[in-house]
Amino acid sequence: MPRLEVVVAVLLCAVFFVPASGILHPVDYLVLQSLRQSLADLPGSVFFASWDFTAEPCAFAGVLCSRDRVVALSLGDPRAGSPGLTGHLPSSLARLSALAELSLVPGRVAGPLPAALPSGLRFLALSGNHLSGSLPPSLSALRRLRTLDLSSNRLSGSVPPAVFRLPELRTLILAHNRLYGPVPAVASAPLLRLDLRSNALTGSVPFLPPSLVYLSLASNRLSGWVDRVLPRLPRLHFLDLSMNHLSGPLPAVLFTFPVSTLRLQRNQFSGPLRPASPLLVEGATVDLSYNRLTGNVPLELAPAGLLYLDFNRFTGQLPAALVDRVVAGRMRVLYLQHNYLTGFGIGGAAASVPAGTSLCLQDNCMVPPVNAACPRNAGSQRMRPPEQCAAIRSRG
Repeated sequence: MPRLEVVVAVLLCAVFFVPASGILHPVDYLVLQSLRQSLADLPGSVFFASWDFTAEPCAFAGVLCSRDRVVALSLGDPRAGSPGLTGHLPSSLARLSALAELSLVPGRVAGPLPAALPSGLRFLALSGNHLSGSLPPSLSALRRLRTLDLSSNRLSGSVPPAVFRLPELRTLILAHNRLYGPVPAVASAPLLRLDLRSNALTGSVPFLPPSLVYLSLASNRLSGWVDRVLPRLPRLHFLDLSMNHLSGPLPAVLFTFPVSTLRLQRNQFSGPLRPASPLLVEGATVDLSYNRLTGNVPLELAPAGLLYLDFNRFTGQLPAALVDRVVAGRMRVLYLQHNYLTGFGIGGAAASVPAGTSLCLQDNCMVPPVNAACPRNAGSQRMRPPEQCAAIRSRG
């Protein structure tokens, strides 16, 4: 008989046994003891100060019970500035059969994820630690899981496609790890939030669930076009594909989505922008900088509050509606440096940029009509050499 079962049997037969309604179930009691042996407070943390096993464990910090079973564990002091815990997560966690929520504050808990976890988990958040190794296949057995956050650890290996197919999963956050390989193509999952940024993922952006409202794949090594996959995500409010190797045109329908944050900077997107409608969200953040976009700056971007179009190949006059919003203080950031623009029609000598508004027009095919402080990366060149402007006109 395994050691844990022997101890449980002894406890059940002990003379001091009381009904289950008055004492924690022996299995859960032993798992808490195992946790206490596997984890410790970092200097400055006092989370385990209340874990005195001469008292009732359901009164311990971070432990929530229902009847005689542990249903939630919040490990570590949640107050800001707490240094967290060290140690490792024991395999005995899988024996907490009623556990629905497991969280761990940022600290230095290391080692692999347990090979098995309680099958009834609905919430699993272990971010900001030193967990390593691959994602265990057993994650796909957590059929009731709604939130999985393993971000900011040292996890490696590929993302198991089966995790995307969990029937209740709404939030999947695996950002800031060392994951590699492709993003699984799963178009039927009920996901609302998917965050895989800052890994080493490769391949193209696959077809993803149309239910998504938040998608971040930034700071990976993704490549290819997105003109077929993005139109299938009409509910997006937040999209960040920045700092990849993505290319091709941007779909016109993307700008009709209710996106309040659109970050596509530092890719290789090319061609003209032709939004199908004006931005739906007033004051949205739109960052298309450091790409290869051409043609005129579209009027449909005027509702943006922060608009970054620098380091592209835009030409022509800026639409008057964008200029008017800058002068009125309704567009707080407009970066246009390092393009081939020929005009910024700010009206009259009295017109100026309001305090608190950032405008940069350096290194275009015009002398900037207003003096405005530019970011450091804009350089000191106020206007492009005439031969560069002539070359771009001849190509157009």
